[in-house]
Amino acid sequence: MSHFEVIASDPHCGARRGVLTTAHGPVQTPAFMPVGTAGTVKGLTPDQIEATGAGIVLANTYHLMLRPGAEVVERVGGLHRFMAWDRPILTDSGGYQVFSLSALTRIDDEGVEFASHVDGAKVHLNAEIATNIQNRLGADVIMCFDECTPFPAEPERLEKAVARTIAWARRCRQAHRRDGQLLFGIVQGGIDLALRSHCAEEIVRIGFDGYAIGGLSVGEGHEHMVRTVEHTAALLPADRPRYLMGVGMPADIVAAVRAGVDMFDCVLPTRNGRNAFAFTRQGPLRLRNSVHIDSTEPIEDGCDCYACRNFTRGAIRHFFNCSEMLGPILLTVHNLRFYQRLMAEIRLQIEQGGFDCWAATALARDDSVR
Repeated sequence: MSHFEVIASDPHCGARRGVLTTAHGPVQTPAFMPVGTAGTVKGLTPDQIEATGAGIVLANTYHLMLRPGAEVVERVGGLHRFMAWDRPILTDSGGYQVFSLSALTRIDDEGVEFASHVDGAKVHLNAEIATNIQNRLGADVIMCFDECTPFPAEPERLEKAVARTIAWARRCRQAHRRDGQLLFGIVQGGIDLALRSHCAEEIVRIGFDGYAIGGLSVGEGHEHMVRTVEHTAALLPADRPRYLMGVGMPADIVAAVRAGVDMFDCVLPTRNGRNAFAFTRQGPLRLRNSVHIDSTEPIEDGCDCYACRNFTRGAIRHFFNCSEMLGPILLTVHNLRFYQRLMAEIRLQIEQGGFDCWAATALARDDSVR
């Protein structure tokens, strides 16, 4: 049974407009998921997140496993209750930490041994453990355990990572026990298109509720990323959602939607917001710059977010320079609203059949989506 319906597509490219049905409601796609690593999107309440237009958020299995632990989340009623978020949630598997915390890991075919970044304690994670933890957390969408490689990576290492990703996907499928929880497989392979083809074929053969493209946005650059996404997305079933993991520059999102990708997540809007960097349709703003010291302008003309409706650039700059927590909160709100406005425009353009033309224009103008 497919939980995903394509309701419109652009006849000139791979872009499609869809709805992903989950246990906690529908997700309108293409969708961008704010990242709530430890069970919260940093600095924002669930009401504030909802006000940005977000329909689904992401949480991190590895971090929740370490603190507070799956058993604690279970005792308080599951991840939705823990986060006070009654809409869909996706949890990643911890596989990305194999890459991001590589200095703290030892990996073999059975799984990964981490030295906890919290206290240095040894933590073991494998396909079965990652799946069990996600079953217990209770997210609507969970991910297979995989191995993400750095860029560049030696061919032998890429091949081993792909073989492990496929083997672990089979084990995740067998270990998955929670009804109503969608399990997504992940395609790895770096920028090696032959490896991507092999991995996609094997992951699709196993059969999942959705499919993710992992291992990108790790230093390969926009052109390599787009080439790899275009190649890989075309290999994935048309009746299942396609998720590009961890890719979040607006230009990358537009190019990936053009290739047929439906779901995205990235820390960029929130992390950059905490560092006084604002996304706008006219290009980035760095709110610490002195040019904004007495500006009465909003962050972005035409933006309907709480920050733009109530605060000036000059005030927000002041909050950052005084280390007031309101500054990072306001830019996080604005950046997430910027991303949700972008996704809403993408969905509208696909519905109206003009996405390909709109995307070509947007990508030609660096300041419009970058």
